[in-house]
Amino acid sequence: MVDAGRATGAASPGAGEIFQILRDGRARTKAELAALTGLARSTVSSRVDALVASGLVHPAGEAVSTGGRPPARVAFNPLAGLVLAVDLGATHATVALADLSGRILSSRTRSLRIADGPERVLDSVIAEGTQLLEAGAHDGSHLVGVGIGVPGPVEHSTGRPTNPPIMPGWDRFDVPAYVQRTFDLPVLVDNDVNILALGERAVSWPHVDDLIFVKVATGIGAGIISGGELQRGAQGSAGDMGHVQVPYSHDSPRPPGDERDLEAIASGTAIAADLRSQGIEATDSSDVVQLVRAGNPAAISATRQAGREVGEVLATVVNMLNPSIIVIGGSVARAGEHLLAGVREVVYRRSIPLATQHLGIVQSQAGETSGVLGAAIMVVQHVLSPAGVEARATRS
Repeated sequence: MVDAGRATGAASPGAGEIFQILRDGRARTKAELAALTGLARSTVSSRVDALVASGLVHPAGEAVSTGGRPPARVAFNPLAGLVLAVDLGATHATVALADLSGRILSSRTRSLRIADGPERVLDSVIAEGTQLLEAGAHDGSHLVGVGIGVPGPVEHSTGRPTNPPIMPGWDRFDVPAYVQRTFDLPVLVDNDVNILALGERAVSWPHVDDLIFVKVATGIGAGIISGGELQRGAQGSAGDMGHVQVPYSHDSPRPPGDERDLEAIASGTAIAADLRSQGIEATDSSDVVQLVRAGNPAAISATRQAGREVGEVLATVVNMLNPSIIVIGGSVARAGEHLLAGVREVVYRRSIPLATQHLGIVQSQAGETSGVLGAAIMVVQHVLSPAGVEARATRS
């Protein structure tokens, strides 16, 4: 096979590029890798040896012999390192350890108030992470990175929350630097909806390259995966649906001129306020969900209408981005099909037929660990990038 890299004058694949072939978990011989890359077997051999020395690749038995000594096979070793993953919500924190395939090995969830401020919250999750390491007989040397999801906007390049509405004291706080006082490793921070999108895709839609995850809870936001890659935008604010102004529609019970943003109309807090105006006791999303599950007609109607309002914004998103799947999650989505029914009603009616021809609008299935799973995947994608693997193989 001709080496395409040489033919075009481009650099030939290094250890980092060869490793990407092995990330699917399939064991291969050096001869197979040479055939796939077009490199000389001696070149592949030296780069595979560097990967084995780094621990990222390990021997995986022998292939069937075609005559002579059976060739040795190598495969990705997901236990070559650990990731500490953290999912912070308004009132909870989930901390987990994952291997380099993103598989969750252990996790803990506890009540915690994000409004207590960054030092107190981060000290708590660092302590939880340390306890998980000790419980698994690991020390900090096994960690390769830390991933953290927070319930607010994040400047992804710096890991600093930016004007987060429900996170007093967190604005521009240097989260990576604070965590690195304990774990001197790469620390990546992102909006919780983005990491939920990564987790949901990994669990339920691994072969879908165009997916939008919408979280409807105290706030409303979207994580956008397009072309198989999470899209954060220039500064990290992509997917901020909650602050999109919703135009008046004749289908809405809102009076003409009422053009508030989506969060003020359709979030769990907004639905609860609507119910209180009708004399029904409701404070937050959990109250709304309980009322819907109990069959309260007003709560069901308000939740379905919230879905329609979400659908008004999503219809535009569908026309622009043409996703294959829209996943609806968050606390309000736990009320059942009523929110989804409202979303589907408007999206399918207002989007162009080509965009909705094969569009699925479904409820989240990933469960409570989807946030930490997404945080782990975020770190794995960083440390196992071709450049990251090349650097590790060079150090070995």
